[in-house]
Amino acid sequence: MMEPMALGGDPGLAPRSPAHSRTEMTELVLPSDANQLGNILGGRVMHWVDLAAAIAAARHAGRVAVTASMDRLDFLLPVKVGQVVSLVAEVNWAGRTSMEVGVEVYREELGASERELTSRAYLTFVAIDADGRPVPVPPLLLTRSEEVARFHAAEARRQARLAHRARMREEL
Repeated sequence: MMEPMALGGDPGLAPRSPAHSRTEMTELVLPSDANQLGNILGGRVMHWVDLAAAIAAARHAGRVAVTASMDRLDFLLPVKVGQVVSLVAEVNWAGRTSMEVGVEVYREELGASERELTSRAYLTFVAIDADGRPVPVPPLLLTRSEEVARFHAAEARRQARLAHRARMREEL
């Protein structure tokens, strides 16, 4: 274990650990969730990813947070009707008013103990007040080297997102 450190966020707020935001959702894939091949619809996975990430962001911020962006979502393995989908979401990075949430999606056979990673996504959320204005979020209290590595990787992704956004504005 390393010495705890608070990174990002508003230093005037009490830091919160990534575990504080950890959100786990479990869904049974039904025929209404699937395409004609019996595979889960990508849009259904995206919906569940957004929900899990929104809950994690709200837990960290202590208030409502809205989706600002989603990085690419790759479908690594198919998920079939009758399988169980588990989503695990956790805040990786906190800025002044925004947060990056990482979400991993797993599949498993009902009753089995083994699960496989099927998707991973990174989403950016902004904490807002009752009028929809951005508000500060707490720093992340990091206690493990893996958390620090995720924080710095998230910073690099943020820089790439900002550069992409600037290019998009130039094209308008």
